Amino acid sequence: MQKLTYFKLASCPYCRECDRFIEQLRGEYPAYRDIEIEIIDEGRQPDIAEKFDYYYVPTFFIGSKKLHEGASTKEKIKAVLDAALA
Repeated sequence: MQKLTYFKLASCPYCRECDRFIEQLRGEYPAYRDIEIEIIDEGRQPDIAEKFDYYYVPTFFIGSKKLHEGASTKEKIKAVLDAALA
């Protein structure tokens, strides 16, 4: 299992939707509850955000590998969580 780094903005409606997808999926698939997700609010932590290559939020990385960027669906977030389990 690998740690996810999740970049978001508190004011972003797509990020809030993504948060709901994560919570839904963790309820449906107990294995997802064990995945460590480091949340970086790019508005509050720009020094960290600047070190990663992305433009849109929400964005997920495992290490330096980008898994997803921009508006999401529940299926896309499930794929991100599955990648973290692999």
